[in-house]
Amino acid sequence: MKVFNNTTKKIFLVSWVSLHQAETSTADATQLQSSHSKFDWDFLVPLRQWLDNLKVSDRLLAHRLCKFIPAQCPFERDVKVFGKTMFHIPPMCKLNPLYEEVVGLRFRAMCYLADECGEDISQYC
Repeated sequence: MKVFNNTTKKIFLVSWVSLHQAETSTADATQLQSSHSKFDWDFLVPLRQWLDNLKVSDRLLAHRLCKFIPAQCPFERDVKVFGKTMFHIPPMCKLNPLYEEVVGLRFRAMCYLADECGEDISQYC
């Protein structure tokens, strides 16, 4: 069973323009005609699409991607003093606007190594 084929069916790609319809009351017909929809332009969409469409087809590149992209956020931790937790630093990776695409690229690299190359990827987990 190939892991990559089963999981890529669930990945949702972002479109270039997202449409948001304004909420209007049904009684005000003139306002309904003047505000059909608003366009939001996301300038990171081309970079997101490029990362989503990037094919991993080189063993060395796949190893480097798995090595340099961490499996979990390295900034998340509990600050303890004398064994007592003083405060928790949340994962800052979630603030990265390209976090999902980078993690997806790492996953595709791991799937390539496991499925196509037949290598053991337990060192990257």
